[in-house]
Amino acid sequence: MPAPKNLKQIPRFESEDEERQFWAREDSADYIDWSQARRVSLPKLKPSTKTISLRIPESLLENLKILANKRDVPYQSLLKVFLAERVAQELRAATKESKQPMHKVQASKS
Repeated sequence: MPAPKNLKQIPRFESEDEERQFWAREDSADYIDWSQARRVSLPKLKPSTKTISLRIPESLLENLKILANKRDVPYQSLLKVFLAERVAQELRAATKESKQPMHKVQASKS
């Protein structure tokens, strides 16, 4: 078993925003011995949500309400499902594109 490396002290944070900024720029492996980590399940944890204002055509909203009614779900919930599915699809496509080998394009000489 390898010897534990010297870990840095995690600073105290004044706010969640400050902590978020810290972890966005720091490598947690410098602060935490992940070999000692255990998996946990948090089945009742709900993701944070943010209220937004969204302008969409009335016809699109009516069609969304019709689809939601057919599924017996609130239209806002159906909209979130549709958005989540499309975002996941786009991210998968972007990941596949980034893994494609780059072909060198030769400039034509004039």
